Amino acid sequence: MNATISNPDALTPTSHRLVSEVFARYVRAADHRDPDAMESVFWESATVAVYYRGEGQSQLLAELTGAATIATAVTTAMAPHPVRSWSHHTTMNPLVSVAGEQARFDAQFIVYNAAGAARPDSGWPADALGAQGVITPIECGYLKADLRFRDREWRISHLRIEHDLPYAFPAR
Repeated sequence: MNATISNPDALTPTSHRLVSEVFARYVRAADHRDPDAMESVFWESATVAVYYRGEGQSQLLAELTGAATIATAVTTAMAPHPVRSWSHHTTMNPLVSVAGEQARFDAQFIVYNAAGAARPDSGWPADALGAQGVITPIECGYLKADLRFRDREWRISHLRIEHDLPYAFPAR
């Protein structure tokens, strides 16, 4: 479902919720490595800039231009999930501001890796109970975005991802 409204004059407070929903769809697209879902949250000419913000200064790691390029990155710049594993991108403490047809979204993020344990051939031990596996935080930082309202929906026009940990991309 796209974050759309039928009356562009009624942008607040509905717009704050709809802007946040764009990022709910963004993190799910990343978790599912779904390029179509990822492309749907960006305007065609959108940009993404990825930084490592350690050691007292920001270091540019990558820049992507265009929704199609950004969408492709979920399958080329993000590692595939191992068997029984999944990622969960979470955003928290969002600051959302809306001014007419422009919005800003600024939130902290943490990415968790959920790795399910393999069920033993003989079955789970008699004392096993609940979820079997390990959840590990693997990334954290900030998402800072500019969004535009057009054609009755909000989408990202520019996204700045600031990683708190060093980050490696595949060699090109």
